[in-house]
Amino acid sequence: MYTLTAEKVVEMGTATKSNEPLPSAIAPEACLVVPAALPSHDTAAGSASPGTTASEQVMSTPLPDFLDGWLAAHAAEVVAARRHIHANPRLSRQEHDTADYVAARLAEAGLEPQLIPDGTGLTCDIGTGDRVIAIRADMDALPINDPKQVPYRSSVEGVCHACGHDAHTAMLLGVGRVLHELERREGLPGRFRLVFQPSEEQFPSGAPTMIKYGALTDVAAIFAFHCDPQFQAGQIGVRNGPLTAACDVMEVRMAGRGGHTSRPHLTHDLVNAIGRVVVDVPALVNRRLDPRQSVAIVFGAVQAGEAANAIPQEALARATVRVHGRETWDMIPDLVQEVTRSVARASGVECEIDYRRGVPPVVNDRSASAMFAGAAAAALGPEAVVEAPMSMGGEDFAYYLEQIPGAMARLGVGRPGERLDIHQGNFDIDETALSHGVRVMTHTVLAAAQSPAF
Repeated sequence: MYTLTAEKVVEMGTATKSNEPLPSAIAPEACLVVPAALPSHDTAAGSASPGTTASEQVMSTPLPDFLDGWLAAHAAEVVAARRHIHANPRLSRQEHDTADYVAARLAEAGLEPQLIPDGTGLTCDIGTGDRVIAIRADMDALPINDPKQVPYRSSVEGVCHACGHDAHTAMLLGVGRVLHELERREGLPGRFRLVFQPSEEQFPSGAPTMIKYGALTDVAAIFAFHCDPQFQAGQIGVRNGPLTAACDVMEVRMAGRGGHTSRPHLTHDLVNAIGRVVVDVPALVNRRLDPRQSVAIVFGAVQAGEAANAIPQEALARATVRVHGRETWDMIPDLVQEVTRSVARASGVECEIDYRRGVPPVVNDRSASAMFAGAAAAALGPEAVVEAPMSMGGEDFAYYLEQIPGAMARLGVGRPGERLDIHQGNFDIDETALSHGVRVMTHTVLAAAQSPAF
């Protein structure tokens, strides 16, 4: 039987060497077993000897070989699913068509998907058992125009899958079909849950909605991919601990006496005041924090006046506040608002602040990260595992990780010679990455289902 030993997992986990050592929860004598052999079609048909279970039978097809065969037969269908979703994107909380498409594909495979009440998300369980391993994909698109000249270009004006959620969804469909086939042939080492989530890109985000409707019921661990064009297809970026930042949104409004620019002393000069907030607040907040803590306050919108010779009566600025670590995230709202009001007063004006909490930081569980790394090495080879950098982006996968262990890994989707980034209309992927994702996630969740770490 093909096994992934604890020593191998720890070795592969050194791809995250800049973080803390892996925990000792996985004892050296334990094995993270990836079921590697499947019965022949004859055995699967029921020729097991009396008193033995399907999983105890002598199996002839190693898991890597089974996946090779399955992907050879079905990889084009995974690509077609991704292209269909890319061509028919839906914004956050409008994913009814996408959810219906996913549900139909799962039902065709003989599975029983369950839509959430508003029809924008769904779950699907495969296998049996009290302990569940979950896999999550997000389904929403962005309000961005798609300029790509490809057959699967977005058919919805001003809406585009510019973040890879189409790929996430297609891969999870593929993983679901693989697990269902394994269950049919020999049975599974537990129960697995596919979680297709709406509204990752907008507040209120969809992870709490899925949790509300039972996505985490009986779940021991959860895993997810996020497409990353910084890595080439065939690479898997893994990191222990903090992976993404918490992300809040702040809006600052000012009002005061306007007037002619020739007499600024008779006005509140809101342009000057809002400008000081935009420039001074990020620097002053960082001077109030431990320099080892990472905080990024960036203003993306500033509105104040129109005429060159008139000081306006209103000014507005909007910023995101991004921070790594739960402790810093807990205290940052009070600090940011205190500093903002202080800067405004120094300019002679008061301000109103609307500070909205966003998503928490994604903090990967160390055992789950090690399992991702070891399984990726087993599926694609040790050279495929690379260290993922911490990102200041936000991801609502964090809501799941606040309740149960799990990990998100970066799936390399970059193409040679291209320098693309997510959240751009021209973003596209190397579609060979879809098969890599199906392969790695299958190895990961089968190992997790048999691990004592969860």
